[in-house]
Amino acid sequence: MATTEQAQVTKQHLIDPEICIRCNTCEETCPIDAITHDGTNYVVKPDICNHCMACVAPCPTGAIDNWQPVFVEKMYSLEEQYSWDELPALQALEVPADDTPVAAGTDSDAEVTIQGSNYVAGSQIPPWSASHSYTNLYGTRNFITATVSGNYRLTDESSESDIRHVVLDFGETPFPVLEGQSIGIIPPGTDASDRLHHARQYSLASPRDGERPRYNNVSITVKRVVQDYDGNPVQGVCSNYVCDLKKGDKVQVIGPFGHTFLMPNHPGSNIIMICTGTGSAPMRAMTERRRRKRQEEAVDEHGKLMLFFGARCQEELPYFGPLNKLPKDFIDINFAFSRTPGQPKKYVQDVMRERIVDLLELLKNEDTYIYVCGLKGMEAGVLEVLQEVAASGGMDWSELHANLRQKGRLHLETY
Repeated sequence: MATTEQAQVTKQHLIDPEICIRCNTCEETCPIDAITHDGTNYVVKPDICNHCMACVAPCPTGAIDNWQPVFVEKMYSLEEQYSWDELPALQALEVPADDTPVAAGTDSDAEVTIQGSNYVAGSQIPPWSASHSYTNLYGTRNFITATVSGNYRLTDESSESDIRHVVLDFGETPFPVLEGQSIGIIPPGTDASDRLHHARQYSLASPRDGERPRYNNVSITVKRVVQDYDGNPVQGVCSNYVCDLKKGDKVQVIGPFGHTFLMPNHPGSNIIMICTGTGSAPMRAMTERRRRKRQEEAVDEHGKLMLFFGARCQEELPYFGPLNKLPKDFIDINFAFSRTPGQPKKYVQDVMRERIVDLLELLKNEDTYIYVCGLKGMEAGVLEVLQEVAASGGMDWSELHANLRQKGRLHLETY
């Protein structure tokens, strides 16, 4: 805190409601519960926030990284922050330069408890050989309009789970993306408070050169939401909107987002992909990138691809058919089904345990990169198995985990 001749001044941590996509990452990440939300905005509690910066790096849009100088006696209350559609104008004051919060480091991800110990989960830096990513090119004020060029059901018609593969074309407007990035879609209409709906975030399922190669388009994997996690009936505003899109429909898009969950580009890099449900989107993008390089460019990178993919049953697993057609010498695929009639429940961590020997060989290799995407609850189980893998080879997990994070080799994107 700094003192001026007029009054005491501080930097108040605020969230920009214009570019916040309400993904809940900041609230889950905050170690002291200083972030909360109502039906409109995510906000920071000024009496609790200690400027630890743990929430800054994980935020996909940068909405969380706002620090306004304010008089201490005029700090914005939660009620004021809830009412905002945009950040307020700066108060008329001056703050010494040394009152600026320190920049976020790479150790600001959320902690996950594994066998009684707490671990900071994933890397906040990309692999050293990843391509440069462009982020936040389009926001709510200058969104880009895409045209739907395809909408295909991925799950079996007999399944209650309706997961769609939606292709969006940007025409002549530049929209550069990389595997592992995401976009935001703004559903039309207003909510119960007559406010415009906020954007929802979706990972890209297509590689950098487009769903259709050398075309300016992308694809996303979207599940129709008809109930919440407790099984209560709900109507997912954006998911139902996207799942019902028809060819030729126009869609408002913002982004792209994400600068760490990126694939390595150097030859010989191995990729372990662990996912459930629509968390398969970035894994499909990375796999397709490698497949095209191998097929169209005749490039053999000598790197291994290993996939662990979980779903309740085969009928609910997106991309099941196309995955089974990929050459065995190209990708090592391991399915985990938890609700197959007459079969024991298997989750991704169970199938990983069956491959401990192969995982250990990859973990020992400095060119191995690990990506986890799916429901939040899978993180602890996956990291626990990796700890077991390390122990089976006499490796110290704490040291290995720190190495994986510091070198951009372990990435988690869960929701």
